[in-house]
Order: sequence, then structure tokens, then C-alpha cells
Amino acid sequence: MHELTHIRKDGTITMVDVGNKPKTMRTALAEGFITLSQTTFDLLKNQALPKGDALACAKIAGILAAKQTPHLIPLCHPLHLTFIDIRPSLIPTDPPKIRIESEVRSLGETGVEMEAIVAVSIALTTIYDMCKAVQRDMVIGGIRLLEKTGGMRGDYKAEG
Repeated sequence: MHELTHIRKDGTITMVDVGNKPKTMRTALAEGFITLSQTTFDLLKNQALPKGDALACAKIAGILAAKQTPHLIPLCHPLHLTFIDIRPSLIPTDPPKIRIESEVRSLGETGVEMEAIVAVSIALTTIYDMCKAVQRDMVIGGIRLLEKTGGMRGDYKAEG
């Protein structure tokens, strides 16, 4: 077990000092899903939703969210992000799903895992918002870190 980095010995919360850490390339890849009805999926796929192009809106929202992560997660450091990408995929299963994958990069002293996860979360929530006029029982889930590179703890790749 690693020692908790955001808790002092007296139990109080602290923001980790990363000032003495070397700058290295940090990357993170995250994913998540939203399950839709076939009707909603078809409207989204054909860009026929009442609110417009849900995937384009979700992509922009995800990029903006990654940049706002330190404003949302109290102990995250403001980072200079060098790359953010949001990649939606239509999955025509029964029931159909949309998969959102985010990739975030930075040359810095700390990782970008939270930025990638926040980007996925907000992109999925944006799809919900864009589709809620035609469906309210959509399900968001499966949000997880797929991989990360860089840093003292080394690389990580999720199984499955």
C-alpha cells in the first residue's frame, strides 16, 4: 500500500507539493458509456435530435471540462495541457450505446488522469442533456482510466 499523499500525519488534507518533481510527458486515456434507446440512438446518429449535433457538442464539452478539472476537484493542480481529444463511438448493440474515449497529455510534474476522467464524464453528461428531450432513462456508466504513462509510479494499463 502507498501512503495517502493528500493526508498529513495529523489527518488534515493537503495539496501535494509537486514543485521539486521533474517535468515529464504525462498521458492518460479514459472511457465511459451511455446506453440509449434505439430511437434516441438513431436520432443521434442521424443528427436529428431537437437540440442538434450531440456528438459535436459532447466533444467540445469534454475538452472544456478537462481544462477546468482543478476548478472541480479540490486538490488537483492547474496543469498546462498540451493535447486533449474526445473520441465518440457509436455501438449498435441491443440496447445501443455511445462510447466516449478521452486522451489528455501534458508535459508537467503531475499526471493527467483526473483530466481524462472528468472529460469523459462531462462529455457523457452532455450527450444526456442533448438527448433528454426524447429520452430520460439513459444510463451513464463504465467510466474508468484505461491507461496512463509517466510519473514516479510508472505506466498503468487497465485489464479487459
